[in-house]
Amino acid sequence: MTQTALITGATSGFGAAAARRFLTAGWKIIATGRRAERLQPLVDEFGSGRVHVAAFDMRDSAALNAAIDALPAAFSDIDLLVNNAGLALGTKPAQQSDLAQWQQMIDTNITALATLTHRVLPTLIARKGAVINISSVAATYPYPGGNVYGGTKAFVAQFSLGLRSDLHGTGVRVTSIEPGMAETEFTLVRTSGDQAASDTLYSGATPMTGEDIAETIFYVATLPRHLNINRIELMPVSQSFAGFQVARNAS
Repeated sequence: MTQTALITGATSGFGAAAARRFLTAGWKIIATGRRAERLQPLVDEFGSGRVHVAAFDMRDSAALNAAIDALPAAFSDIDLLVNNAGLALGTKPAQQSDLAQWQQMIDTNITALATLTHRVLPTLIARKGAVINISSVAATYPYPGGNVYGGTKAFVAQFSLGLRSDLHGTGVRVTSIEPGMAETEFTLVRTSGDQAASDTLYSGATPMTGEDIAETIFYVATLPRHLNINRIELMPVSQSFAGFQVARNAS
């Protein structure tokens, strides 16, 4: 029986790699994202019988609900929700940050994720499906400039545990995947397109790739149904935990 996955943020990075990984394994995919032109190639390659695309901004709850309402019957039985859509904006300390960027991260990483999950849960329960939420090591380890981004990802990690508790007995599996440094468009988005900043961050570091995380998502999704991985934290070998900060001679 062919299974169906709904993957948000499928236009780039983890989401795009995950969509391709599941499609090559024979799944059907509902791929969402803001940029329709980045979703269409999946349809062109795998066909409309395997891929349904829905282009909308996750922060627009009306558009989100309309997209779910408009799912063709062949894609309505969702077995897996991959909550991948999210972003980090800005690198400044909290006292210098742009409040609008904070709000956008909260609206995307928290509110939209919760809205979509709430909408799809009845189907996932009926199908005894799974939820995989993409959090971050920033949920656990603070770093300068991480402020609200880290806070939103901490929500995702804790929300995952709460879902797991509430869904006890339904057969629905819930996992939080918490990656460290991975070379995607993440830093370009965070720095408003600063390619030099992105190149500097990843230079010589051997970061993870979108395909690495996609493989992890696929592994979790295809485990036997009686197994649940509560959380996976993964980093490249070249990255480890941040050191403590010490301000010397501070007034």
